[in-house]
Amino acid sequence: MKHVFHRDARIEPPIAVAGEGPYLIDCEGKRYIDASGGAAVSCLGHGHRAVIEAMKAQADKLAYAHTAFFSSEPAEALADFLIKASGNAFERVYFVSGGSEGIEAALKLARQYFLEAGEPQRNLFIGRRQSYHGNTLGALAVGGNMWRRQQFAPLLMDVEHIAPCYAYRDCKEGESEADYGLRAANELEETLQRVGPQRVIAFIAEPVVGATLGAVPAVPGYFKRIREICDRHGILLILDEVMCGMGRTGTLFAYEQEGITPDLCVIAKGLGGGYQPIGATLVSKKIFNTVQGGSGFFQHGHTYLGHPMACAAALAVQHTIESERLLENVRVQGNALLSRLQGCFAGHPNVGDVRGRGLFLGLELVKDRATKSTFEPALKLHARIKREAFTRGLICYPMGGTIDGKHGDHVLLAPPYIINEAHAAEITDKLLDAIQASVAGV
Repeated sequence: MKHVFHRDARIEPPIAVAGEGPYLIDCEGKRYIDASGGAAVSCLGHGHRAVIEAMKAQADKLAYAHTAFFSSEPAEALADFLIKASGNAFERVYFVSGGSEGIEAALKLARQYFLEAGEPQRNLFIGRRQSYHGNTLGALAVGGNMWRRQQFAPLLMDVEHIAPCYAYRDCKEGESEADYGLRAANELEETLQRVGPQRVIAFIAEPVVGATLGAVPAVPGYFKRIREICDRHGILLILDEVMCGMGRTGTLFAYEQEGITPDLCVIAKGLGGGYQPIGATLVSKKIFNTVQGGSGFFQHGHTYLGHPMACAAALAVQHTIESERLLENVRVQGNALLSRLQGCFAGHPNVGDVRGRGLFLGLELVKDRATKSTFEPALKLHARIKREAFTRGLICYPMGGTIDGKHGDHVLLAPPYIINEAHAAEITDKLLDAIQASVAGV
C-alpha cells in the first residue's frame, strides 16, 4: 500500500535515494542528469559536503525558535549577507519557506505600505500575461498563466495584466528591439491611465520569465522604462526572482543586468539550493522605514519564518557560490551550453527559438519554423518530451501553453552551477534524442 498524494494521482514516480553532483539516483540505481535543477532549485547539485556539514552543525546548536520570540544567528548572518550582496539596495530581509510565500509577503507588505503612507485607495496590482508567481491565491492572481488560474479564477482578486516582453513572438517585422521594448513597457502607462494610477499598488514581473514562457529575458531598456513609469506614478516595483535569481542568470540578482533596483525583490529556489525550504522578500528602506515609523508591525506571518536550519543551509549555499566562483562558471558554462544548443538545433524544423541567460535557458517548439505555428495542444508535446527525456536519464522542465496558456510548447533548462563541458554535451545529446522521438510521427 502507498499513501503519498503525488502531483499526478495516476502515476507512482520512481523513488530517489541519492544525489551526486548534477545527478540524481533512483532506487534501482538509474542515474539522471538534473538539467533543470528540479524546478531551477538545485544550484549546487546534490550532496555538497559544505552545505551538509553546515546543516549538521546548526542542528547540534538549535533547530527551531519561533520568530514571535527570537531571531537566530543564521538568520541574522544570512540577512547581512544578502543586504551586502545587493550593494545595500535593500534595508531588511523577510524570510519565508518558499517562493509563493515570498510573493504573498511582498503583496501584503506593498498594500500595508500604502496604508501606513496614508494612501488607502491603492488596492490594485498589475502583472503580466504568461507570468507565473506561485500557487497560493494571491500569487496566482497576480500571475498571468491562464491554465494554472482557470479552475481557481472565482477565488482570485481582480488584477490587471499587460503583455509580457516576448520579442520572439511580439516584435514586429522591421521593429528594433529598443522600439519594441518601449512599446511593450508603455502598455503599463496605458493601463494606468485606464484604471487610474492613484489606485495601483505595484507592478510585478519576472526579470527573466521562467516556467510559463521558457527563459524569456526582456529586451534592453524595457525594465528601465518600467521603472520610470512606476516612479512617476508613485507605484512600487516588485520583481520576482524566485526562479531567475541567486546567480541563475550569471549575476547574483537578475535585476542587476537591467540597470534598475526594485522596491521589493522575492528570492527562493537557488537561495537554499534545495537543501532546505527557504525563500525571502527583500525590502527597500522606504518601505521598511514607513512601516517601522507607523504601526511598526507587519500584519503577516508563518510558523517557519526565518527557520534556523533553513537559514544556515542557505548561508552555506551562498558562501559556496562565492568561494567556488560559481557565478563565473554560470556565465562560462551558460554561454557554452547556449552555443551548443543553438548549434545543435539551428536547422531543426521543430525548434523555433533557443534563448535565455546564464544557466537559465529555453527552447520553444514549433510545428513550422517559418510561420512559428504551434503543435495542437491535444498532442501534449511537452509531456511527450518530458517522458522521453526521463527515459533517457535526463530531467528537464517542459511546459505547454507557452503563448496563451493553451497553445505552444517549450523546454526549460536550469542545470546546477557546477556543470562542466561534458555535462553540457550530455544534456544537449539527450535532449535532442528526446525531442526527435517526441515529434516523430506527429
